[in-house]
Amino acid sequence: MASQRSPINSSLGRKLLVASLSMAVVAAAIILGLLNMAQARAQTTQPTATPLPAFEVASVKVNHSGTSFVRMGGPDVSRYVASNISAKMLITIAYNMRDFQVSGGPGWINSDKFDINAKVEDSLAEQMQKLPRAQQQDQMRLLLQSLLADRFKLAVSHETKELPIYALVVAKNGSKLKEVPPPDAQAGSGRPPAVPPPSGPNPPPVPPGMFRMMIGRGGVSTLTASASPISDLVMMLSQQLGRQLVDQTGLKGTYDFTLQWTSDMGLGGGVLPVAPDSTGANDAGGTSIFTALQDQLGLRLESTKGPVGTIVIDHIEEPTEN
Repeated sequence: MASQRSPINSSLGRKLLVASLSMAVVAAAIILGLLNMAQARAQTTQPTATPLPAFEVASVKVNHSGTSFVRMGGPDVSRYVASNISAKMLITIAYNMRDFQVSGGPGWINSDKFDINAKVEDSLAEQMQKLPRAQQQDQMRLLLQSLLADRFKLAVSHETKELPIYALVVAKNGSKLKEVPPPDAQAGSGRPPAVPPPSGPNPPPVPPGMFRMMIGRGGVSTLTASASPISDLVMMLSQQLGRQLVDQTGLKGTYDFTLQWTSDMGLGGGVLPVAPDSTGANDAGGTSIFTALQDQLGLRLESTKGPVGTIVIDHIEEPTEN
């Protein structure tokens, strides 16, 4: 005869089953909660993009004066001042690029000129004041990038391209540069602030750590440097030649030098070096920048190819004045 289950045992079994299921549900909920907490902690500890520092106040106005200059870094780090500067020039300064490294954008970024007068927040200016000039200017570039994003709605993308470049090397007979003591820390290496060209036949001496570019009659260009590193010469040559330069001279000091050559004016008003013929002269009868480098400074340019960082303007808008 088949045995029958006791009602008590049956009831107890159901209770145990319900208790077991409840414990399983609670355990699953706890595990799920722990996983969610771990995931939340992982998300909160992931690195986030550091926001760019911004000027405390900034004024942007259209300029029609025709006089261009930029002041950044130096004795007064609390302000960034630019006069009659195109948006493209502002972009090249902000991203430490040359004109040929920036592409895209509408035509007005070259034709329209602006005045920028911006003030750095006092505590940040105090921190910047303690830095060498090169680091001051790095910080100022970040501030300028923030201004361009805010007022010009600038968006860019970065690309690396294989392009023709020049290598700056020491010529066969050695360097002719005059090495001098470096300037103080506040005038460290980096792009020096541009100043209005001096007037009169006898311009004042160039301050230590800076250089001056002048264009005279007949397209004669004169670059004068005082206690400048080779990086300053590389930057100016790159701008003049419209091509990336790499320093392969091995010269680590600071130098006084004057470089003079004959240039032509390009269609856009820029100075273009006149290409030399087989004798090293140019079509205007002057000295090419290639020959001047070798004869006057004991340096030489070698044409090669290499990776060049560029930026593409994805979006930009004309700013509203204030």
